[in-house]
Amino acid sequence: MNKIGFIGAGNMAGSIIGGMLNAGFSTDDIRASDPSATGQARQLGIKVITDNQALVKWADVIVLAVKPQIMQSVCSQISIQISQRHLILSIAAGIRSTSISNWLASDAACIRVMPNTPALLGLGMSGLYASPHTSEEQVKLATGIMETTGRVIQFNDEAMIDAVTAVSGSGPAYYFLLMEAMIKAGVQQGLPEDDARLLVTQTALGAATMAQQSNVDAQELRRRVTSPGGTTEQAIKTLLDGNFMQLVNHAIDAAARRSVELSDEMDKNAQ
Repeated sequence: MNKIGFIGAGNMAGSIIGGMLNAGFSTDDIRASDPSATGQARQLGIKVITDNQALVKWADVIVLAVKPQIMQSVCSQISIQISQRHLILSIAAGIRSTSISNWLASDAACIRVMPNTPALLGLGMSGLYASPHTSEEQVKLATGIMETTGRVIQFNDEAMIDAVTAVSGSGPAYYFLLMEAMIKAGVQQGLPEDDARLLVTQTALGAATMAQQSNVDAQELRRRVTSPGGTTEQAIKTLLDGNFMQLVNHAIDAAARRSVELSDEMDKNAQ
């Protein structure tokens, strides 16, 4: 079994570790390093230390789960310990694999993953890109780790991770915003807030489940529940007249462009 070490033991690291343990990984094969040596990872029963270099010496797979703004300093700190036997798995947003390799001063295999917060519930969606130095076996290992938290799509072009960030990485917030608006609108219609919240969240869950399990696309599902001259048609018409589709497109494009900008800024620091 590969020994898997997490540098950073926050919520996302904790969700991945929890998923791995639920999938049958042993606590003996997982460790984490965190300055406070506390948090969710310790509660899951794995060993948590404060020495990043000691963790790298022990591990075969290094999961970089720290905030993007401290990634360079963390990579520089552990670079002397990194060797060809290591697989580097980064879940940091906005940092390209080339930057990580430069900071580590190594051509060790590097895989970049963009997860999202529903991974905390085992319902995550991750986009994965493997650098050229990565073997098929290493890609399979990284995919298996992330599949313990939900679904995974592999991309051959790292630029696609910016689109993944915009669509699914940031995506939960878009749905939360829509739910927030619908709950407020329901209250305006006279519903008690708790009832409006349940109506909206359960409807969102049902709609998402239908869309995922159906053999037709979202447009067709929408058509099937939109009766001519009915209430749904009036609501949909109002949204479309307000350029709803264009607004969503602009929002996701803005998120993708910001992801590219952040990556470019990090690349400059890596040179």
